[in-house]
Order: sequence, then C-alpha cells, then structure tokens
Amino acid sequence: MELIVITGMSGSGKSVALHALEDAGFYCVDNLPPELLERFIALEREQAACKVAVAMDVRSAHSLPGLARQLQTLRQQGQTLTALFLDATTDTLVRRFSETRRLHPLSIPHHDAQLDQRRALTDAIELERELLGELREQALVLDTSLLKASQLRSHVKQLLHRTPHSLTLVFESFAFKRGVPMDADFVFDVRMLPNPHYEPELKPLTGMDAPVAAFLRAEPEVQAMQEHITAFLQRWLPPLVDDHRSYVTVAVGCTGGQHRSVYLVEQLARAFAGDAHWTVQRRHREQDGLAVHVEPAPPGAPGA
Repeated sequence: MELIVITGMSGSGKSVALHALEDAGFYCVDNLPPELLERFIALEREQAACKVAVAMDVRSAHSLPGLARQLQTLRQQGQTLTALFLDATTDTLVRRFSETRRLHPLSIPHHDAQLDQRRALTDAIELERELLGELREQALVLDTSLLKASQLRSHVKQLLHRTPHSLTLVFESFAFKRGVPMDADFVFDVRMLPNPHYEPELKPLTGMDAPVAAFLRAEPEVQAMQEHITAFLQRWLPPLVDDHRSYVTVAVGCTGGQHRSVYLVEQLARAFAGDAHWTVQRRHREQDGLAVHVEPAPPGAPGA
C-alpha cells in the first residue's frame, strides 16, 4: 500500500494537495487524528487498499508531538511512505487568513474557551512552526508562497513518479528578487554569470529554449559553475543517502529566475537522472505554467 501523509502550516494549501491526490485515485482522509493513524492503516490493509493519503495538522495539536515518531516507525516496518510538508512565509499566511477571514486553529488556546482570549495571528503562526518543526525535518518541504493552485497540484502529482525508498532530489530555479525558497536545502547564487536578458532576441525566452541554452553553453563561466555544483553534489549526496535522508532540494537562483537558473537546473537534472540512489525532479518557480517555449530558428534565419 502506498501512503502519502500531508502536513504543514495552516493556510499553506493542504486541501488543494489532498484534492490533487484524490483526483489521482487516492483514498483521502482530512484531519485524521495522529493517534488513529496506525489503526487506520491496518484497516486499509485489510481492505486491500492500494493508494491512501491522509492530511494531519495542528488541529490535532494535543497529539501532534508523537506523529514524527509514528512515521519513523512505519518506515522501519517497511511501509511505503511519502511525507509532504507544505510551508509558506509568515507574510503570505497572514494575507491568506486575512482574505478568507478565518481564524487560525491556534488563535484560541485550548485551555481557554473564552472567545475574547485570542492569540495574535503572527503569534499563532510562530507557535505552529514550533510544534511542526520535527515533522518538517523528515518530510519533503514544498514552499507554496508563490504557487498558484494549479502549480501546487502539478507539484503534488510529481510525487507519484518517485521511486519508493530512494532519495528524492529536487532541482529548483528561482528569482532572488522574489526571495529564496523556504524548501531549499542547498542554495546556489548564479547572478554573476553572463545574462541572456541583455540580448534582445533572447530576452523573451527562458533557459529551457535552445537559443538561450546555446548562448549559456558557450560561456566558460557557466560551464565552470555547472561543474562546481555537480562536483559538490557528487561529493555530498552519497553521505545524505547513507544518513537515510528522503528528500533534498537544490535551489539555483538568478535575478529573474528566467534564463541562467532555469538552464542550470535543466542541465543538473539531466546529469543526475538515471542514478538508482535517487529520483530526480525539477521545478521552475517563476516559470512553471508561465513559460513560452520557442523552437530554434532554422539555419540562416536571423538570430539562428
């Protein structure tokens, strides 16, 4: 039985993620109390269920501290398990709660039922981060701060293609002007590299387009950066695998997240694909769902 556990910050998109899995054929349960997880799994096994997803979060705050240990035990017992932690910046969460006008689950302390005794929203969010800290450490973290619902659904469905019991290696491009992804384990800054943005025929394209790739491939500094990142990861990924890490996100950033970072993510993903020790995924935070790909010009055409 394949089991996906979704957790994370309130307002980070867990309902969207759960619906994406339901569309993919998973039997989904929202807000399952952690103390019922093992009995629920046993019941689904008896019924020969193949694909199950559960969402658990701070609404079960009193029993949440033991969930991280439960997940570890399930993995040790051989259960195929993917833990997905959805996160977002505090500013984003504050804005989302303000737009929906809903109370944060921790706004009212459990020991005080008086509605006029409420925590400030930012205090409730920070308390939630503290309560979920251990769970975040052993899950694949996805920063939803800048994601549309359609992009989040796409990222969640990518999880279904990972190889069980292998490390999931995610290469992600981003724009520094919009902030560093919260889900990054390693961050590489490539803003010092030659920028196709200043070439008129390349400006509207992305690092996934052949003309931009050809431009960057011809630059020695770009090749040197790619080799250095590759060497670093080749040295340190095996110890992470040996340490039983399940997820690693490598973020590569440039100014706009359109050319240099996108190109390098594409190259790195290809270089590391095919190794049985990890499943490679790629994300382009600023381009997913937005990029326009242009076929290379025919020989002899302007700009070819």
